Amino acid sequence: MPTAAGIIIGDEILSGKVQDTNAYHLIRMLHDVGVELVRIATIGDDPDCIAEEINFCRGRCDHVITSGGVGPTHDDRTMEGIARAFGRRIVRHPHLERMVRKHWAERVNEAALKLAEVPEGATLLESDDGMLPVVTLENVFILPGVPQIFEAKLLRLRQVLSGQVAVLHSIYLSADESSIAAVLTQVDHELPEVKIGSYPRIGDPDYRVRVTVESAVPGAADRGLERLLELLPSDRVIRYE
Repeated sequence: MPTAAGIIIGDEILSGKVQDTNAYHLIRMLHDVGVELVRIATIGDDPDCIAEEINFCRGRCDHVITSGGVGPTHDDRTMEGIARAFGRRIVRHPHLERMVRKHWAERVNEAALKLAEVPEGATLLESDDGMLPVVTLENVFILPGVPQIFEAKLLRLRQVLSGQVAVLHSIYLSADESSIAAVLTQVDHELPEVKIGSYPRIGDPDYRVRVTVESAVPGAADRGLERLLELLPSDRVIRYE
């Protein structure tokens, strides 16, 4: 199963001035296309910090998706940080420059043209949404941080990222976690290809714990569900799906 890391970039996220929603949408998209997200990092706009995180992730994951720091202002430093990570210089991409000049026309200035600056060797992932394309460098996808634009670009990434979509089952129980922990541990050891989660629900009259069984290995989630239903106390199982 291919893996991915997400890097949310922005001092405004760390200071609480802006509430991040991009991580959630990234998580859902990767899950839907069968790519395993193994890391989410939220970092500031420091180029050295960006470079360090990029290098940590790109050597460990098949895909790295960044969010934020690619606008026209002084604090948009993602391109600089990624260039440092790869040991590249920043250049002005001719196709992006043409798009910027066409859009801004007589209003174009150096700040706007910063949108055309990319690490040397970067390529473009074109789309038909009318916005600037996604800049990519090897296995790194560089997305803007504005939520509406970020979500639009995720639609494009859906077309190029793919893996084995996981099957998910849920069991709802009237038991508390401590009474079923031993069973969950046993099945976790028996079926290492299955991910078992336990999520208590406080004050819900419907159930007390939701246990999830998930795997991208064909048939594994079904086996996990069957094994848990064998071992869990039947009188505590409200329903499963």
